[in-house]
Amino acid sequence: MKRARVLYGISLVAVDFAMSMLAFFIAYLLRQWTLGKDIGPFSDYLLLAAIQSVSTVLVFFFYKFYHRRHAALLLDEVYRLVGAVSVATLITVAFITFALRDQLEFQRGMMLMAWAAELVTVTIGRAAHGRAHRWLQRRGVGTERVLIVGTGEVGRMILQKMQQTPGLGYRVVGFADTNGAGPERVMGLPVLGHIETLPRVIEEKDIEEVIIGLPEATHQELVGIISQCEREKVSIRVFPDVFQIMASEVTISDLAGLPLLTIRDVALRGWKLTLKRAVDVLVSSAFLIVASPVMLLTAILIKLDSPGPVFFVQERMGLDAKPFKMLKFRSMRADAERLGNWTTKDDPRRTRIGTFLRKTSIDELPQFINVLMGDMSLVGPRPEQPSYVEQFRQSIPRYMERHREKAGITGWAQINGLRGDTSIAERTKYDLWYIENWSLWLDFKIIIRTGLKALFDRAAY
Repeated sequence: MKRARVLYGISLVAVDFAMSMLAFFIAYLLRQWTLGKDIGPFSDYLLLAAIQSVSTVLVFFFYKFYHRRHAALLLDEVYRLVGAVSVATLITVAFITFALRDQLEFQRGMMLMAWAAELVTVTIGRAAHGRAHRWLQRRGVGTERVLIVGTGEVGRMILQKMQQTPGLGYRVVGFADTNGAGPERVMGLPVLGHIETLPRVIEEKDIEEVIIGLPEATHQELVGIISQCEREKVSIRVFPDVFQIMASEVTISDLAGLPLLTIRDVALRGWKLTLKRAVDVLVSSAFLIVASPVMLLTAILIKLDSPGPVFFVQERMGLDAKPFKMLKFRSMRADAERLGNWTTKDDPRRTRIGTFLRKTSIDELPQFINVLMGDMSLVGPRPEQPSYVEQFRQSIPRYMERHREKAGITGWAQINGLRGDTSIAERTKYDLWYIENWSLWLDFKIIIRTGLKALFDRAAY
């Protein structure tokens, strides 16, 4: 495993360096083409290209781009790359300006082109390297041996996630129980011991990472488990409880000089509200204009397919738990609400065209009108009917706090697989995390991932 990590790091450095050099060569060709004249051979610019490539690798190292061992989302990778490549380019410009001004003819236009080209080439190179790395890990090369502490629902969920994504490079060896009185096997894997025997299990089974899946454990119990693991040289990760999820950011404030810790707060306030509303208006207006032919065709097909209105209008609860009329294309029979309100998989109330509309999420398009009118936002907690809100507020802690923001067409819960007939309690956790950690980039990421899911995910119903 150590050898695999070293080879992975070295190969990634080589790919980054090569892609940076390639970007500079592309910039050289573009510069020559735009000027329409000979600017000398590329060998005259090799030193400049090498400085930029070395700067890129050094900045990536300090940004910890070579420390991560598991796959990250491409959107997050690109977001970090923009900042890192920009810093590397500024370092190159500063170095040339102060140290090599006499030796090199400084080409500002070429540096700008090299910066843009490097964003593309390095992203492609890293994506290809990551794909090759995941291909090897799926075949057992360089996988990381993992022990899961906890045989309950959370432990099983962690195992299931790892089995569904073999490209992460995890190989679960087995489980450890809290007291040794549990089952001998869990989902086909052995229970290798309990908390008191963790050091022996870690040593005998060559464990490299321990994941603790005991969200209900007390702090004292967690400290005890971690101290057992720390006797061996292993990575330790803990699945958080609800409080830890919600208290992801702790800030210090004061009350007339009395210090207070703020563990929960609404991120979307002040000028951020104006910014989010401006994005909602601009994007929804542009989308309705572009999508109007599709929406018109959909309306015609709905009328031809079954009797009833084109739109399905239903009362939902939005900001501050105030009701509003949410629009959708009708995908069920006109009398569907008399037969029940909750949508399920293979719902017999769907029309023929409605099945397609739900699969492709086209039935949600009229909600952009709700966004333009100000009842909804592009991103936010999905709105529920008043009867369900009253029911959920009684049984789910902090449920009403999700109404501190406008309801959304899509949300953090939905892109993480919690849509349709899924756990409301789990959805609430994700909605509250979004409210307390809002950023414009997070909204854009959710919108992009929603678009990709609509194109490639066939789990919708």
